[in-house]
Amino acid sequence: MNVVSLLMRQHGDIRNLFDEVERTTAEERREAFRRLVRLLAVHETAEEEVVHPFARRALPVGEQVIKDRLAEERAAKETLAALDDLDTDDPKFMPQLLKLRKDVQEHARAEERYEFSHIRRSTDSANLAAMAKAVKAAEAMAPTRPHPGVESGAANMALGPVAALIDRTKDAVRKAMGKDS
Repeated sequence: MNVVSLLMRQHGDIRNLFDEVERTTAEERREAFRRLVRLLAVHETAEEEVVHPFARRALPVGEQVIKDRLAEERAAKETLAALDDLDTDDPKFMPQLLKLRKDVQEHARAEERYEFSHIRRSTDSANLAAMAKAVKAAEAMAPTRPHPGVESGAANMALGPVAALIDRTKDAVRKAMGKDS
């Protein structure tokens, strides 16, 4: 698998999870939302650690492309963090979720257009495959919740392991208490 195919598949998984959160209720909605939060958190962390640094160097206007994507990611993390503090039955939840969905979809389209298509053309299949492995490794160690303000590879490397440990501990406690999957 190459990194672009992997990330495009994850974009589809994210769209599907938004659909699931929107169409379900009660406990099913909470569980689907937890999965969405986790996927968005690990997906963005891996992009910030692996994909964006490569694109910044490889693309002709990489610095601006990545600056724009990081601003979008920070805004999405802020909205996601606010949503994560709400119960999925809260009347404020669904309007904020719909806004987040719109923003995330616009962000994904921008990545696919301005970043992924150029990455695919700017390197060989071996490097694309190596980047996919690096993304998977980054996801395995990534925080499972949004952390606004941590949008660079360096910040993720410095703060990510501690945030990941805390997040994964919270996840284990929630699961043990039967509150989330």
